[in-house]
Amino acid sequence: MNRLLIEKSVKGRKGYSLPSLDVPEVSLSSAIPAEQIRKDEPMLPEVSESEVSRHFYRLSTKNYNLDSGFYPLGSCTMKYNPKVNEVTASMPGFAQLHPCTLPEHSQGALRLMYELGECLKEIFGMPGVSLQPAAGSHGEFTGILMFRAYHLSRNDSKRVNILIPDSAHGTNPASATIAGFKVITIKSQANGRVDLEELKSKCNEETAGIMLTNPNTLGLFEGQIQEIEKLIHGCGGLMYMDGANLNALMGLTRPGDMGFDCVHTNLHKTFSTPHGGGGPGSGPVCVSEKLIPFLPIPQIIKNGDKYELIEDNPSSIGKVHSYFGNFGVLVRAFTYIRMLGAKGLRTTSEMAILNANYLFTMLKDTFDVPHDEYCMHEFVLSGDRQKKLGASTKDIAKRLLDYSYHAPTIYFPLIVHEALLIEPTETETKETLEDFAEALKKISKEVETDVDLVLNAPHNFDIKRLNDALAARNLNITWTNAK
Repeated sequence: MNRLLIEKSVKGRKGYSLPSLDVPEVSLSSAIPAEQIRKDEPMLPEVSESEVSRHFYRLSTKNYNLDSGFYPLGSCTMKYNPKVNEVTASMPGFAQLHPCTLPEHSQGALRLMYELGECLKEIFGMPGVSLQPAAGSHGEFTGILMFRAYHLSRNDSKRVNILIPDSAHGTNPASATIAGFKVITIKSQANGRVDLEELKSKCNEETAGIMLTNPNTLGLFEGQIQEIEKLIHGCGGLMYMDGANLNALMGLTRPGDMGFDCVHTNLHKTFSTPHGGGGPGSGPVCVSEKLIPFLPIPQIIKNGDKYELIEDNPSSIGKVHSYFGNFGVLVRAFTYIRMLGAKGLRTTSEMAILNANYLFTMLKDTFDVPHDEYCMHEFVLSGDRQKKLGASTKDIAKRLLDYSYHAPTIYFPLIVHEALLIEPTETETKETLEDFAEALKKISKEVETDVDLVLNAPHNFDIKRLNDALAARNLNITWTNAK
């Protein structure tokens, strides 16, 4: 029986040994005010080291992760994280460096961040960068704050609208709203791209800018990007690109060359740093010349052979993160970029596109296809055909677990009914893609021949299908020993 650790607790049993004190022992009452001393012992399990080790190992085997299988989460890029990243991030000079260390004693870390920024500027084709934002949505918010600061610096307070296509990432409207702007939705054409005529009708003196995902969440490249840029800049607005995922662009094209003024990227998506469990993340922003004055402080500059922090910038939007963001993530991303080099990054994009199109070709006859054309790094299918036979996209996702695969993103983008958004990434082999496609084909056949098998999935797990609605409304993640 797999008991909880607290249930295995035996009074006096220990799984640790502490060294002898090297400082004078003091009583609690002399070190802590009486009102802050707890009256009862903490409810902690007293167990052996082996029990602790087995407990957490057992939990890890119940978690689906990139080391255990294919994770085709569209729009989120769950690519393999090379182990060399962990080696560099755990180097004592990085892992044990206190964030308050003076610049003269942290030159190695400052150099790494400076050079990572230079790499990102080259990849983006833009002259300014900040590594502070701790996530993609945080990068969006930072960028839109700079949009606002730019317009206000020109005494142009009437620019209150941010235009956002309906194919954009879901956090874009939230970031714009929190920054104080009004969101204007731009509908897509039948081909999945921005409707230029509608965009033209919404461009005016109140337009602060546009937030565009390119390639968009349908996995399609906005081929009319130059026309979009002329419309937005022509009416005095700014161009923001959601570059959360750059896997289809690196080495092939650059946002700066498309005319964007600000772009963020998720290092934990494109540059192979750990992704999941709510963090850690990193969402650096790169900006055009006109937005450099508004970048967060401090900025890292190179002065001769030394690296310095510059905080004296009255135009800056200020700090958006304590210290320098999630430094360990920056180390991992820098390792990935330097290991691959310019040629390797381009090959990464080419392989991501090739894998996506190969998988799409194998599946497009099994599922409905909203846009039957070559995709970029990801593609969208629809489960409408299976839905008519009694099994929804959600049912298919649950059944995939029995085939040892994590499901792709489902029900997003919202503009596709019964959507499956699939991104295989460049790190998966041809055989893995073929096996995954075969699993989806078998599930589709099961929907036709034994739909109840799919409706009751998963079958091979300790926990069966949960009541999602009930769990969301009665969330309880705190265990208590109360009888």
